Amino acid sequence: MLLAYRLPREPSSPRITLWRKLRRIGALQLLDGLVALPLDPRNRERFEWIAEEVLEAGGEATIWLGELASVGKERALAAVMKDAVISDYRRVIVEAEAAEAVAIGKRKRTLARLRRELRRIRARDYFPSVEREAAEQAVETLAMLVEEPVG
Repeated sequence: MLLAYRLPREPSSPRITLWRKLRRIGALQLLDGLVALPLDPRNRERFEWIAEEVLEAGGEATIWLGELASVGKERALAAVMKDAVISDYRRVIVEAEAAEAVAIGKRKRTLARLRRELRRIRARDYFPSVEREAAEQAVETLAMLVEEPVG
């Protein structure tokens, strides 16, 4: 599924807001003003809301449903999206493991932040990976350290 859009250069705040929303949902930037997401009802609704916001900001937006002519190209696009998410999961794993060695107060704050981060990553994880499970396990291990009784 593609979203083609164009926004006026000024004011810049709608462009920045749009960029952040597209990034948050994991949209793949294909060209300037052209992004892609896997087709499912949730993503379709997301693109419809974003397109409406673009129109309200004085821009133009069109949603396209398409199919790549090459299975190889489809796999390549999926790999780019998957790699970005894997990188984020790996960062969560490293941070969770590092937090095991810090003071309990900081460990609790890190746990809360990493749980929020996992939710944000999962929201744009369209191609689940081994890293997803590893990140969830690393955060769960940290949670057990935080929540275990002191004594």
